[in-house]
Amino acid sequence: ILTSRRIRRGIFKSVKELIEAIEQYIEANNKNPKPFIWTKTADEILTKLHNCKDTSVI
Repeated sequence: ILTSRRIRRGIFKSVKELIEAIEQYIEANNKNPKPFIWTKTADEILTKLHNCKDTSVI
């Protein structure tokens, strides 16, 4: 969510600017928090991970 709503839409000239943008997003988002609703079951996520070619994520 952070990636799609803030990072991809921004232009950052430095790592410091990126960090500040992330911190601002978190601060604003935490003022009105909403629970994250998973759309996949744990088994579906784990199956996808096991089928992944890059085994370093498991």
